[in-house]
Amino acid sequence: MSAVYLVLLLLPLVSAQTFHWGPCPSPAVQPGFSVQKYLGRWYEIERLPNSFEKGKCIEANYALRKDGTIRVLNSQLYKDKVSTAEGTAVVRDTREMAKLGVSFSYFTPYSPYWVLTTDYTSLAVVYSCTDILRLFRVEYAWILSRSRFLPPATLRYAKELLVKEGIDISRMKATDQNCKDN
Repeated sequence: MSAVYLVLLLLPLVSAQTFHWGPCPSPAVQPGFSVQKYLGRWYEIERLPNSFEKGKCIEANYALRKDGTIRVLNSQLYKDKVSTAEGTAVVRDTREMAKLGVSFSYFTPYSPYWVLTTDYTSLAVVYSCTDILRLFRVEYAWILSRSRFLPPATLRYAKELLVKEGIDISRMKATDQNCKDN
């Protein structure tokens, strides 16, 4: 019974997120992933809903720090103002370089940031999932591009990959990228 109460208490916290019953899937990640090639600016094309991205013109910039960690600088235009969030990404296991961890606070643990596929020049598909007591999971997914728009066939390929890996994309939302470059 106590697990049911815990779930009921946590539901308001994840209402703006995408959650499903059961543990996280284990999708395949990009083989031979190169952090160096991945660095730079990525524009968000589509995403699963989350509570921290409400604006438009969303982008992420990745840069290598001297200590070997990766600086993550996310920005969005929200209510006519640019807001940013700075975080840190790390490679969690050098045997699977595409399985990164990302944190936006010194006080929170690293969340999964798994690059499922990328060609480094036009497309990246990213997935994150956190199990809550193996009862349910909170999922995030992003389709990213080096430009503000993706050809329809490339977007279709990215969505098909997510589905093939067992990720429900029924709530996927397009990001408004009709804006002037920041």
